[in-house]
Amino acid sequence: MRENRYRIASRVAGQPLIAADVGGTHARIASIVPVTDGRGSAFAIADYCKYACADYPSLASIIEVFRDTRVRAPVPAVALAIAGFVVDDAVVNVNLPWPVSISGLRARLGVDELAVVNDFKAIAYAVGHVDDASALLLGGPAEHRPGPMLVVGPGTGLGGAVHIAREGRPVILATEVGQATLAATTDIEFDVLRELRKRSPRVLIEHVLSGTGLSNLHAAMRALRGVPPHAQTPAQISAAALAGDDALASETVEVFCGWFGSVLGDLALLYGAQGGIYLAGGVLPQMKDLLVRSRFIERFLDKGAMREALARTSIRLVDHAQLGVIGAASWYFDRDDSERGTTSAATAHRTGTKATTD
Repeated sequence: MRENRYRIASRVAGQPLIAADVGGTHARIASIVPVTDGRGSAFAIADYCKYACADYPSLASIIEVFRDTRVRAPVPAVALAIAGFVVDDAVVNVNLPWPVSISGLRARLGVDELAVVNDFKAIAYAVGHVDDASALLLGGPAEHRPGPMLVVGPGTGLGGAVHIAREGRPVILATEVGQATLAATTDIEFDVLRELRKRSPRVLIEHVLSGTGLSNLHAAMRALRGVPPHAQTPAQISAAALAGDDALASETVEVFCGWFGSVLGDLALLYGAQGGIYLAGGVLPQMKDLLVRSRFIERFLDKGAMREALARTSIRLVDHAQLGVIGAASWYFDRDDSERGTTSAATAHRTGTKATTD
């Protein structure tokens, strides 16, 4: 990331803000302080904490703990980047450990404004604050090219958004890439799909290419190889593959990385990501060395006549814990008039507020 002050296009008021990035596994919360200096408007992070969602009975309780123990003062507004669809007043996502009511959350916190944004839309806003020193170049040219940038992240599920730079605030398109149907290319991928279709007739991209998906893929590979069932977490699978003492874990991660490269190539073509691709999310940093050594880039480029075009697309891996809260705050301060005002069920529905997975 750049300096601790994050520049924004709009002029900001002096009141503090709580920004939260909530996914299926973790909630990351920060206290945001607006700053105005000779270079214009910006904001800084005054405090930051990460919480395990499963350890708390509700999202409100997490935010209350942060506010009461770290901020210790009333805060008039909360900017919430959250995983799930907002349908009327409820956030709908099977990866969240508890139900979330927008109006109920606002009332319990007693804030003047609760602004809700797609979690990967927030990540796409944060991309504007990423510098080359904060990201690992996995493939493509080091120089930046103009054009749409694609942000994709396998966490508990798979999220994605498109960042289109322009004068002033960027245009961000939230997507539901994880909910698209997963396509296979290799024999083992077809075999895995057949195995997974025993549980669900339609296999989504995030059923394989996510943290939960890595466990699903490992279970399917065990079944295909005739190995007795044994539940393992994504972190355990990645660690075993890194250690090199578990052949099945190594094969699972290799299939995951190659498949992810192939799907990412499809997404790059679909969204015209000439400005580059940024990879975020909790799964990839755990397997960074394996990803670099895998067929990820080879499969990304394996698109026939479009290979040359994809070879000009840079791919960067961003591992920054505060990316989501930086994005939530950036969106909050720079959002347009249609997204402003106190968030209610009607407002959330009218503005099409939605989110994918962490």
